[in-house]
Amino acid sequence: MQRREFSQVALSAATLAGLTAALPLTAQAQGKPLTEGIDYLQLDKPAPIEAAAGQVEVVEFFWYSCPHCNVFEPQFDAWAKKAPKDVSVRRVPVSFRPDFEPQQRLYYVLEALGKVDALHKKVFYAIHVERQALNTAELVAAWAEKQGLNKAKFTELYNSFPINLKARKATQLQDAFKVDGVPALGVAGRYYTSGTLAGTMERALAVTDHLITVARKSK
Repeated sequence: MQRREFSQVALSAATLAGLTAALPLTAQAQGKPLTEGIDYLQLDKPAPIEAAAGQVEVVEFFWYSCPHCNVFEPQFDAWAKKAPKDVSVRRVPVSFRPDFEPQQRLYYVLEALGKVDALHKKVFYAIHVERQALNTAELVAAWAEKQGLNKAKFTELYNSFPINLKARKATQLQDAFKVDGVPALGVAGRYYTSGTLAGTMERALAVTDHLITVARKSK
């Protein structure tokens, strides 16, 4: 989803899933060479990375309320679980507007509590299936409490300095990669691809595999 579309979210996740499924894999990930400037971009200035030395970092930029991100989540999760040992994968929630920040902070609170595996997919479900907004601090905290989290502890973390810092760094990273829509992928702090560039997010994952190989060779 491009930034200009965020005020006009009308296409359902189910419809998007159907469109994605209708495109054959061979048409998405095969049949044409990967080209810089078309399938992916190389950053003019390297972006910060958090991966340890010897690791290739892959960043998924997402927004919980984005229907495209909702559709892509199972694909990315499956890809991440099969990633080679020298690939470090992390998710970065974007904040293109102030009303994105509650969900950005929600992700980092879940991360701080060690609850991403248990609740990350449930946030998508709450928004895209149950039609919950989750776009204010109050709504986010109330949802978290219903998931069995201590509301007071959640709220304290939500407003804490470490979460403030993570949210600020996430926004700085999205700017460093010049993210213009989500979902999108950053590789090794140097390369950027997305469904817009690659044609589909499935093909973007194939581009990411290629860029991981390129990053390894350039170490």
